[in-house]
Amino acid sequence: MTHTSAPAPTPEGPRRPGEPALTALGLAAPADRPTDSSPHSFPDGGTWRTEIPSVEGPEALGAVLKEASRLDVPVHRVSQGSGVWMLSDAEITEMVEASAERDIELCLFTGPRGTWDTGASARTASGGAGLRARGHDALAGCVEDALRATELGVPSLLVADEGVLWTLHRMRERGLLPADTTLKVSALVGPVNPASVAVYEHLGADSVNVPSDLTLAHFTEMRRVSGVPLDLYVEAPDDLGGYVRMYEAAELIRRAAPLYLKFGLSKAPGIYPYGAHLRDTALDTARERVRRGRLVLDLLARHRADGGMSPLGSRRPGPLDRFPLTPEDR
Repeated sequence: MTHTSAPAPTPEGPRRPGEPALTALGLAAPADRPTDSSPHSFPDGGTWRTEIPSVEGPEALGAVLKEASRLDVPVHRVSQGSGVWMLSDAEITEMVEASAERDIELCLFTGPRGTWDTGASARTASGGAGLRARGHDALAGCVEDALRATELGVPSLLVADEGVLWTLHRMRERGLLPADTTLKVSALVGPVNPASVAVYEHLGADSVNVPSDLTLAHFTEMRRVSGVPLDLYVEAPDDLGGYVRMYEAAELIRRAAPLYLKFGLSKAPGIYPYGAHLRDTALDTARERVRRGRLVLDLLARHRADGGMSPLGSRRPGPLDRFPLTPEDR
């Protein structure tokens, strides 16, 4: 892959979809309000990065890397949804080595989670406690996954529980996890208002996956209180709504930076927890997620909005606000 960073926008600046034709017809969009633009960026100066989700094992990762090279899609992060516990040591090591060769951040999910254990509340109409870790044993399982993954070289962990997040952050501060481990909050528990985004940041999140149905105004509101990187499915899986927001990509970056553009896939069957019985589906959907990414990048280029991408290999979130730790926590 030859992509290093996107070219800077032309002097004319980004344009909105259909803008020249609509302006000629007297249907121009209203002028932007400067205060709507996010004042934040990644520490490297970039405003957006890319992520390929649902990369469930070494073979799927290989398919993603091959397709990314073929389509020239820059990839900053790949993430997995089934969990550390669904991979062998050899599989994790293979994924660590393959992603490190391309300077891509590898993020694996900690488990177990409420939807897979003995509790039935997550299957009720109310959704119950959702993916949160139920009880001490589930918390302990998440900690065990985090320790095992980081010992094998995994640099990033995906969490779906506030208590797990706070626990792993405290472990990171005490040196029980590597200091440069990054903690990512799952889309399935993502916050939907400015106060909750700030809480996740204070609890130790280095990036927060917010739901894909937020309005542009919601992102502006969040950016008034927090600079934590946000992750957003530009195309969401069906179980997260199936939203396709490709035409909003430029405006999402402007409002929500620093932002990870996640290239999900609607109308695709679920593959969690992944196993060999789902191999063909996992590989086909992995390749298609990369192609969806190419479509988004092409659209950004057509709208002169493809500048500002972080250099490949960037993964640090920059300075963030945390809740103070007690002496016992340190």
